[in-house]
Amino acid sequence: MPCPSPWRLPGRGVEVADNQPLFQRVAVIGLGLIGGSLASAIRSHNLARVVVGFDQKPEDAALGVDLDVIDQAATTLEQAVRGSDLVVLAVPVRATRVVLEQIRPWLASDAVLTDVGSTKSSFVADVKAVFGNLSPRVIPGHPIAGSEKSGIRAANPDLFANHKVILTPADDADAAALSGLTALWEGTGATVLTMSVAYHDEVLAATSHLPHLIAFSLVDTLAGEDENMDIFRYAAGGFRDFTRIAASDPVMWHDIFLSNRDAVLRVIDHFTQDLDQLRAAIANGDGATLLRVFSRAKAAREHFSKMLSGQAYVTNNTDKQVIFSMQPGGSVRGDIRVPGDKSMSHRSIMLGALAEGITEVKGFLEGEDSLATLQAFRDMGVTIEGPEDGFVRIHGVGMHGLQAPRGPLYLGNSGTAMRLFSGLLAAQPFDSELTGDASLSKRPMGRVADPLRAMGAVIDTAEGGRPPLRIRGGNPLTGIHYEMPVASAQVKSCLLLAGLYAEGVTSVTEPAPTRDHTERMLEGFGYHVHCDGATASVTGGGKLTACAIDVPADISSAAFFLVAASIAPDSDLTLRHVGMNPTRVGVINILRQMGANIEVLEERVIGGEPVADLRVRSAELRGIDIPEDQVPLAIDEFPVLFIAATCAKGRTVLRGAEELRVKESDRIQVMADGLAALGVETTVTPDGIVIEGGQTIGGGTVESHEDHRISMSFAVASLRATGPIRINDCANVATSFPGFVDLAKQTGIQISTEGEF
Repeated sequence: MPCPSPWRLPGRGVEVADNQPLFQRVAVIGLGLIGGSLASAIRSHNLARVVVGFDQKPEDAALGVDLDVIDQAATTLEQAVRGSDLVVLAVPVRATRVVLEQIRPWLASDAVLTDVGSTKSSFVADVKAVFGNLSPRVIPGHPIAGSEKSGIRAANPDLFANHKVILTPADDADAAALSGLTALWEGTGATVLTMSVAYHDEVLAATSHLPHLIAFSLVDTLAGEDENMDIFRYAAGGFRDFTRIAASDPVMWHDIFLSNRDAVLRVIDHFTQDLDQLRAAIANGDGATLLRVFSRAKAAREHFSKMLSGQAYVTNNTDKQVIFSMQPGGSVRGDIRVPGDKSMSHRSIMLGALAEGITEVKGFLEGEDSLATLQAFRDMGVTIEGPEDGFVRIHGVGMHGLQAPRGPLYLGNSGTAMRLFSGLLAAQPFDSELTGDASLSKRPMGRVADPLRAMGAVIDTAEGGRPPLRIRGGNPLTGIHYEMPVASAQVKSCLLLAGLYAEGVTSVTEPAPTRDHTERMLEGFGYHVHCDGATASVTGGGKLTACAIDVPADISSAAFFLVAASIAPDSDLTLRHVGMNPTRVGVINILRQMGANIEVLEERVIGGEPVADLRVRSAELRGIDIPEDQVPLAIDEFPVLFIAATCAKGRTVLRGAEELRVKESDRIQVMADGLAALGVETTVTPDGIVIEGGQTIGGGTVESHEDHRISMSFAVASLRATGPIRINDCANVATSFPGFVDLAKQTGIQISTEGEF
């Protein structure tokens, strides 16, 4: 009976039950490598009661039964499709419409229809042409798996294990149909992703279709060379690996290229343009261009490999579910150096990229946030070598040498990077977009966007002034004087960086001192910053000159160990080469006022930044009213200072810390909630907190809200806890402090992790 149009949906959904087949009868039309492998996988994993196969070659269908690929061989399409609740088209994409017309009379109105083709737009168009509409039970699909082998004999039930399958359901797709098909593919061992039809075809044109086209073309070209025999005889493994895909089915790929013509042509044009630039560079002896492209490609390959394996910042950390498991007690001892200062690492890349000449950086923090900044400048045409053991070489392009990025600049979890980038990009001649991970996307950016708009920038934000930030290029900036309502080094730095490009003078007055890394580093690069009390000013139109930078160890990272060694009995710890910038030493000043035993050794100045070694030993801490002039100097260190206050004798009061409520999380409230989970009572105020010291820290579970400083602070709290502590959502620790867990273990903190870290 012909299928009505529009199709009826009588509610025969797919039910998934333990040890029960997902479908009653699956028809696989086309028993090549993909179709045969899917049929075999369905049988192997008991995903359907009966698998029926049809192929235009009857002998292949019969062979499928002999090879246990299918249960039954259908001799006609009617025999295959009639009564099937799932029909899979595994035919060449240009044969799809003909096959759909042939099966139309026998396809049940409540059957799920899918395919395995490499292009989705053509499949949707064919379905609409044959049936008049796209039924909600039509779910286009594409397994990202294959082999140069073909035919029923190549069928492999494990072909899809640990591979991805992309489904492209319409907005009105039937939920039960989508759920059932997803479960079926997952049952074969695949990971299922969903995306739009158009986006699928664009992505596959770049990642699959273009490489195949290049492989076919390269092998064809080299086969026509006079030395063709020796070319293939002496080819290295890389050549063989790449050109292996040229052995794929020519008919299938002929169909794919013609079916996805528009998307393929776009990516070919882009590739051809870039290849022409490389040819010109070679012809002209332009080694700088070659180095820039090659280093950018190498870095991108490593960057995205980490990203896809779940190691880099762009991974959705909420999916990683890293948990810290802490055992109570212990002492902290040793001689360590914590990673390089993150704030200075960001700025070294930014200013080095805009300088004239080559900037060499030592001590660069190879954390995910800093690497995001590095990658963003590579995306804007800057050649950057490294990092390798903290060493980075930046080939500056000058103040006006940045190139338009090809897509959004992804900055991971770094609020510093996003706010400073907004200042740098506000005056560029090209449009740009700044995005971040789920945590960064919740943080307010209006406090930089608003004053930048006052300078003439055109910036669009999401609701509530949150990322993404879309910055329109080509808008001249004019210097302004800005009185900051709240002390913030990020806002100050953003406006000073924008002021480098603005006409006239840009000045910023802060209500309280904040870190001055930007001012110091600008001076190091030869750009004068005029400082008059609480006001810093720059005049636009200058230039930056490359220099050498030695990044000191991050005092914010050192803070966790300063508190740990202060509160744990019998502790004696030395921290090497710690940055002692006067605008960053609030944590040392506060701890000393609380009675901490911190000795400053070997003070010196390196690259304009003061550094020292710190020795810290156990001490009886006492509660204090934290001086408000110290608050901006320790703004990132307060979560761990709350742990110190809990272990102190007497009351500790914090005021004037509004900025803590708009960090990665509302750090004051999240710390209060975490302490409460461990039995510690606190009083939260609009701009701070009151902590009665001497309370017992119990065991329990703490929610970090994906805030790395919260996670590490409660790891330190375990040293004085009476029971085990479990800290959830700790994956973001890698964004600012790579190696924290190993270093903590080395000093005596009893920490272990659950999940991939």
